[in-house]
Amino acid sequence: MDHLIEFWPILKRLLVYLVPFKKQLILACILLFSGSISEVLGPILISYFINNILSKHQLYSATIFVVIITYILLQIISVFFNYFQSILFNKIAVKVINKLRKDVMNSALQQPISQFDCQPIGQMISKVTNDTEAVKELYDTVAPTLFKSIILIVIVLFAMFTLEWHMAIIALLILPVVMTIMFIYQKHSTPILRKVRYYLADINNKFNETINGINVIQQFCQQNRFKKSIKNSSELHYTARMKILKLEGFLLRPLLSLLSALVLCHFILLFSCFKVGVFEVGILYAFITYLGRLNEPLIAITIQQSVLQQSIVAGERIFNLIDSPKQKYGNNIKALKNGNINIKNVTFHYNNSKKYVLKNINIYIPSKNFIAFVGHTGSGKTTLANLIMGYYPVRNGKIYLDNQNIDSISHSILRKHLLMVQQDPIVLSDTIFANITLGRTISEEKVWKILDTVHLTSLVKSMPKGIYSMLGEEGNNLSAGQKQLLALARILVSPPKILVLDEATANIDSGTEKLIQKTLAYIRENSTLIVIAHRLSTIIDADLIVVLKKGKIIECGTHQSLLNKKSFYSKMYRLQLSKS
Repeated sequence: MDHLIEFWPILKRLLVYLVPFKKQLILACILLFSGSISEVLGPILISYFINNILSKHQLYSATIFVVIITYILLQIISVFFNYFQSILFNKIAVKVINKLRKDVMNSALQQPISQFDCQPIGQMISKVTNDTEAVKELYDTVAPTLFKSIILIVIVLFAMFTLEWHMAIIALLILPVVMTIMFIYQKHSTPILRKVRYYLADINNKFNETINGINVIQQFCQQNRFKKSIKNSSELHYTARMKILKLEGFLLRPLLSLLSALVLCHFILLFSCFKVGVFEVGILYAFITYLGRLNEPLIAITIQQSVLQQSIVAGERIFNLIDSPKQKYGNNIKALKNGNINIKNVTFHYNNSKKYVLKNINIYIPSKNFIAFVGHTGSGKTTLANLIMGYYPVRNGKIYLDNQNIDSISHSILRKHLLMVQQDPIVLSDTIFANITLGRTISEEKVWKILDTVHLTSLVKSMPKGIYSMLGEEGNNLSAGQKQLLALARILVSPPKILVLDEATANIDSGTEKLIQKTLAYIRENSTLIVIAHRLSTIIDADLIVVLKKGKIIECGTHQSLLNKKSFYSKMYRLQLSKS
């Protein structure tokens, strides 16, 4: 019964999204209801024609003309109403999905950074695209089809009982059998459909990885391995889909068609058993027509079970994302005035690992100082920077910014006063102006001043449209150094109190490094600067160098004082000098 427990709450929650559109929904239902009545009145009219006109040979031209015109009008009205209800339902569905996608995207944007450490990006993309598209079918296909089918069944049964209740009871017997088939189908299809959605997300994730890493794949001739991996995922998806199709092929149309055929045989048997005149030919015609009309909505309802199940499974995945814990921030909106940092007894490990990355870290960083974190790969430098940025909650120990506990500071204050430039800055496929402003209100004149500060003016002026020149995807028409300078330009739009550079000079030439150093000297006048560096030549002027090894601070001091100690830092520095 677990699948039923999950089914109804998710369906109810998905239907709540229709509440803002209830007026349009009511109008769509009225149109659908009117179309269904028009559709059902046709056989009653023909039945009347057979019993009262054709069988009595009263074939007057005027009467026949009226019947034909009325029948055609009923069909036209039915088509008219069904067309407009379909358009209206689709409009509602698109609006609902837009709202749902906004909710999903908003939730994805508020996910803790830790979520992205363990969740493939393709899985999240699949929830925003494929899963919301699957849910859309609930609103534009399943809901109107179910409503129309139920209305048709009720109207057809009412018409049947009005015409001949004996035969109507026989037709009614098909309903509990159909309900049983639907229950069996739902029970067996839910776990398979869950796998279908998972495999589809896995295929998206692998395509995403393949496209993003195409250079590495081609460089190391890994095309066949990745093709095989995607092929395996596609085969798993194909196998799961085939299971659903086989289940549908057995439980849906063939079985229901058989049931309808049996009911039709009962009609013929009942018609033949009674005396001539008890059942009229027109009534038999109407019942045979209605049986076809009854059969179709029953088949439609059962077929929609498959689509409904896919929508529910997709909805389950979407709501898992929406309901997942968001990045937590405090409520303190007091602005940072100085930018001093006090790290007290911080010990940290990631959620998916019990191994401690940082152990008992204690550092005091005065305002507007230049601090460097150095150490071998895996020493904990980037993790410490991420904790200072507020990307991860500090579970053991405390971090204070301007004597305020970082956990108490609001998101707006943190993101305004703490900024980071990473080793590989994200460059949008947009104009230079848009890449610098990032939606903030700023004049063209100020952008040119910033470009001058980061020494990018000559480059931008050489481009066809200046600051409105388009940059390629991920900034592929810029060098690594130019990307770093562009990232620093973003910072200068609104200089922070604390700036973190994570290996920002690792992939650049010495000329660009000097330009970055000049820009950093300008930023240091108003900001505390934290630099994570492998290239030790970039941190010689640091006020304090913190040396980390296996998550512990093993040395602290200025460049010269650490050289004089002739310990770990001194060895690292001399080793780099010998290689240069």
